[in-house]
Amino acid sequence: MFEALGRQTFAAGLLPWQANAVKLCGNFMIASMLETFGEAFTTMRKAGVDCHLFLETMTALFGSPVSANDGRIMADERFEPAGFALTLGLKDVRLVLETAQEYASPMPLASLIRDHLLSAVAHGQADLDCSSISRVIARNAGLP
Repeated sequence: MFEALGRQTFAAGLLPWQANAVKLCGNFMIASMLETFGEAFTTMRKAGVDCHLFLETMTALFGSPVSANDGRIMADERFEPAGFALTLGLKDVRLVLETAQEYASPMPLASLIRDHLLSAVAHGQADLDCSSISRVIARNAGLP
């Protein structure tokens, strides 16, 4: 079944919770990419550089379909319909922070992302795509 549904299957360890930790940290990596694209796009906008040009450059550099797709959503500022709702991203970041706390493993970037996602919810973005975190970053930089 796994072969039919996914591209590849990985054994994360002998215990089920280890697979959960891998999934949560993977989701954290995606959230981190959204945060960094949001910060970079905000700086590009303020510097007068086309976000699509920057996205094309980064896609060529990193070759990730996740960054290409989510980056395009952010560059186009098309957050509806949500491919992955912001509230789901907030849940994932909360869960990875709980896991990190359980193992006394500080994750300061995850804490920052949680705060940005909470701010997004407070500004009415709960049902938008998780990539709309970029709006919080833009607001913090004085952009509309």
